Amino acid sequence: MGPAAKIPDIYLYSGTLGFTHQLALGRNAMQTDPHVLIVEDEPDLATLYAAWLEDPCSVETAYNGTDALDGIDETIDIVLLDRRMPGLSGDTVLETIRDRELDCQVAMVTAVEPDFDIVGMGFDDYLVKPVSKHELETLIDQLTLRSTYDTQLQEFFALASKKALLDAQKTDAERRSSQEYARLEDRLAVLRTSVDETMTELLEQDVYHRLCQDIGTNKASPN
Repeated sequence: MGPAAKIPDIYLYSGTLGFTHQLALGRNAMQTDPHVLIVEDEPDLATLYAAWLEDPCSVETAYNGTDALDGIDETIDIVLLDRRMPGLSGDTVLETIRDRELDCQVAMVTAVEPDFDIVGMGFDDYLVKPVSKHELETLIDQLTLRSTYDTQLQEFFALASKKALLDAQKTDAERRSSQEYARLEDRLAVLRTSVDETMTELLEQDVYHRLCQDIGTNKASPN
């Protein structure tokens, strides 16, 4: 058997709207309808998100951090979490969810532009408002798929999402001067070896050509 194939960077750092969907094609994963908790202090916006997602998902809403923590339990699969809320902030809610070791995916859906502080936060993905129905549906699909991966692969995709955000938001000079960004790159480099092995297995299962085709399709899809 020859040496392992080198995985192209596009597969490893495609960000929040890319590779997780492609990976699932090779696994033919069957997903159940996820149970989603929307935490948003603007009721009209929470209602809109719920209407967008109620067909493929089971949806609950909470209008503040206290209600969110009261309502979340092991039945929740995905939390869509605003950062800036009166009372308990979304950052505090996120920390509490992780402290409780609840097995759910958490995405920040917020008007707060990401800064280097996100490197140390325990979310799985991050969308900046305003968001579209397509973006939310894609996010739910990707987070549902990620929940089937092992812990290491989930960490890799969460960190890759953070890198994609910061690459889009920050200049080269800002990234070079950030210790947080340097730590992020170092951790991704460590994880990449293990992820390369996982991806090589998929390539050996003849997924490669389908991935190439679908990434081309994904680039042409609406944002």
